[in-house]
Order: sequence, then C-alpha cells, then structure tokens
Amino acid sequence: MRKIVWFRGKDLRLEDHPAVYASGPMALFVFVVDPYFFNVDRAEKMPHRLQYMIEALGELEEQISRRGSRLWFIKGRSVDVIPRLAKAASASEVLAMRWTEPFGRERDRRIADKLDIPLILHEGETLMPPGSIRSLGGRPYSVYSHFRRRFMDRYSQEPLLPAPSFLDRSPMPDGFDITDCPTLADFGLQANLEIQRGGESHAAKRLNVFEDGLVQNYSVNRNDLGRDNTSRLSADLKFGTLSVRQVWNRIRESDAPHEEKTTFLNELIWREFNYSTLWDHPEILRRPFKPTWADFPWRWDPERWRAWMTGHTGYPVVDAAARQLLQSGFVHNRARMISASFLTKHLQIDFRRGEAHYLRWLTDGDWAQNTMGWQWAAGCGADAQPWFRIFNPITQGKKFDPDGSYVRRWVPELAGLETRYIHAPWEAPPEALSWAGVTLGDNYPHPIVDHPTARKDYLETARAYMNAETATSEEDTFSASAEGSAGVSRATSQPA
Repeated sequence: MRKIVWFRGKDLRLEDHPAVYASGPMALFVFVVDPYFFNVDRAEKMPHRLQYMIEALGELEEQISRRGSRLWFIKGRSVDVIPRLAKAASASEVLAMRWTEPFGRERDRRIADKLDIPLILHEGETLMPPGSIRSLGGRPYSVYSHFRRRFMDRYSQEPLLPAPSFLDRSPMPDGFDITDCPTLADFGLQANLEIQRGGESHAAKRLNVFEDGLVQNYSVNRNDLGRDNTSRLSADLKFGTLSVRQVWNRIRESDAPHEEKTTFLNELIWREFNYSTLWDHPEILRRPFKPTWADFPWRWDPERWRAWMTGHTGYPVVDAAARQLLQSGFVHNRARMISASFLTKHLQIDFRRGEAHYLRWLTDGDWAQNTMGWQWAAGCGADAQPWFRIFNPITQGKKFDPDGSYVRRWVPELAGLETRYIHAPWEAPPEALSWAGVTLGDNYPHPIVDHPTARKDYLETARAYMNAETATSEEDTFSASAEGSAGVSRATSQPA
C-alpha cells in the first residue's frame, strides 16, 4: 500500500525531509491549494510570502518531476481533501511535517479524527521537538539563557537525510479537483523583483555564501545596517526550503572562528525558544506573554500610525526600516528592533498592530518568531528586554549606520545630506539642507515626536500602569537609556 506525502508550505524541499525519506518510492506527493490561504483577499495580506511560496512550489514540482514522479496540486479544504484522498488511494499512512501553531495543530487533530489510517507528523521545523526542553522540575522555560543551556546539554547533532534519487509516479484517483501550481496572476498580483527568490536551489546558494564568507565576522558585522552581512536565511527556514538542521550542521562544521559560529547558532536556539514558547503558550498569538500587560493603556493615533507604516516619522532610520519592509519584504534585524521600539515606546501604539503589519509584508513572516520578537521589543514577552529600555533612533542610527548608507538606500530624499546630519536632519543648518535638496515639512517630514519628550511620557505612563515603585532598583541596574545590544539579537522574525 502506498503512502501520501502531504507538503504543507513549511517543508518545500526534498533534502533532509523526514516525511519524504520515510515515504518509499511509490508515494503520492500532494499539495492542497486550500482556499483559506489561496484566495485574493488572503493574497493581499501576504503578497511577499505568497510570491516566495509560489516560486518554491514551482521548483519543488520540478525537482519531483525530474526524479520521475509528480507533485499533485489539489483544490479544496485540507480537512476534507486529505481524508478523502487517503481513502480513495487506499493509502497506508499520511506523512507530513508537524506545525507548531495552534491552528495547525487543530487542523491536524481534525484530519486525524477523520482518517482510518495513521497521520504521521514528522519533526523538522525545529532542531528539537517544541515542548521537549524542560527545566529539571518539568516546567517550560521563560528565560532564554536557561533554555539555551538546557538545549546545549540535550541536543545531539544528527546527520542529514538524503534526497531521493528516483521516485515512481503514483496515479491520482479520480474525483479530485486537480490544478496547476498556483501563480501570482491567479491572485491579481505582479512579481516584486526586490523579493528574495524562493526555492531549494536559491536557499542552498544563500547558505553557501554565508558559510563561505559572511559567517567569518558575523558577530561584528551583523548589526551593520548598510551592509548585506547577515545570512538572509530566515525566509528559507520559514518555508523549509532549508531545514534548520542543514543550517546548524553546516555552520557548526564550518571553519569560521568559534565565537562567530556560536553567535549565529545562538540565533537558531532563540528560534527554538520561540517555537517552544508558542507550543506551551498558544495564547501569545492573541495577548501578551506577561499577564500584567493585558490592560496596558496603549494609545491610538491614526496619523502617527500611518507615518510609521509608510516611513514618514521624521526619524530616518525608522523610516528606512518601514520602506525596506514594504518594498523588499525584509528588514534588517537591528532595524526591526529600532522600529518596534519606536512604535511601542515613542508612539505607545499597541505592539499587536506592528506585529500584524510586519506579518503582512515580511517574506520571512512567521507566527512564532514575529510575535515573540514584537513582545520582546515591547517588554511584555518571554525573556523580554526591560520595559523601560527605549532605543534612541538617532544614536542607534549613528552607531549602526555610521556612513548613512542604509538611510540613503531606503530614504532617497535624504541621499545628498552630509553624513553628520543624516540621522537627525533637523539639526542641519539651512544651507546644508538646501544643498542636499531637503525641505523639512515638504519633501521630508519634521519628527512626529520629540525623542526626550516621548521617552519621558512613555516612562511616566508605564510606571503609573505598573505601579512600579519596586522598579527603581531594576532601572538603576539597567539604565533606561541603554543603547547596547542584548546578548542575542532578538529579531521580529527569524534569525538574521
């Protein structure tokens, strides 16, 4: 009896794919074009992710075809299609990769209840199964450093599973709505040439580039906003065009200095921590991890929200991050933190609005990584930065974009401004602004808030809400004006 391998959008590869490896040569390979995800309205809410996924699906279809088989695209709801297909094909098992998200777990429960055969969910989204790292008392960790130590004690590097060299073509039973691989045109979208190319071959090339050079100075260069010194593997991990085990093994075994490898591998463990936290606390997709933040008095100002979304706050590094997101589907990790801090602290706008906006436009948008990153920035998440830590967008810009190349790339109206004024154009004398063609309030806005005033206002609001009389000693220990990076660079999505 044959098996069904169900690709589900987070496992779009053949290399190191446990379900494919376990399937045997006669498997039926399917992808369900579920209208919940594949419709015009949904496409507008995830255009960059959809573009990457469609490219990755196209390459997966080609790779399976080259090996003699076919990837079948079936229209319909997964909860209906998979049980019906299993019965029609007289399958012995349905094999798939486990999802961590609560809605994916519920979908799998419903399908398993309808099946008369096993639904085998293989691990692979993470290095270790979410929920498997526990304290000695058997409890989930809420502090990353403790999680990391336990992870390193327990994790044993495993060999990769080879991709199959040959696959027999298994026929599709009658009665199913078979379609071609989806295209952007199906959803009224046009390709954005700024978006990272999707597919297993492109992911492999990015990993090669990172291993061969960029990882050598990762700990130093990863925060340089104006240089492409990060791995750019986050979307590949999100869609599974690379397995996290492939990335871990390659970097762990590379000839890079120990410190550089450790810095990057810590990012992968932070990713593990996020998935583990979501597994144990699925409610964090709706509300803060820390219950004390449930009723924080966030403000709502549509004009300031619009300025932040479109990149017109008057703070160049914040605006560069906003425009990079909209135009390219990616934001540099450091810029994500600056941008998130500005929205939640300077503007006091609910982190969930920023979280949803990023999830809409990020190519690497992932539920666990995105919500954990935003809650970290706001101060309400697991192992979050202190709530009174507020990034100064001016000094952050000067430190991590010292020559202004990041701002000039994404805020071209400031491209001609002298470097010493690029992160605070309002400080430039009239002649410098005129020479650069900058007219504040016309082709570039004045700051929508004053940094010292906004900082003071937020701290007063937060202290009043927290009734934080006991926070004084904590603030003395960790200065509210601290600008340094936390031990792990908490991106608002996946590892940089």
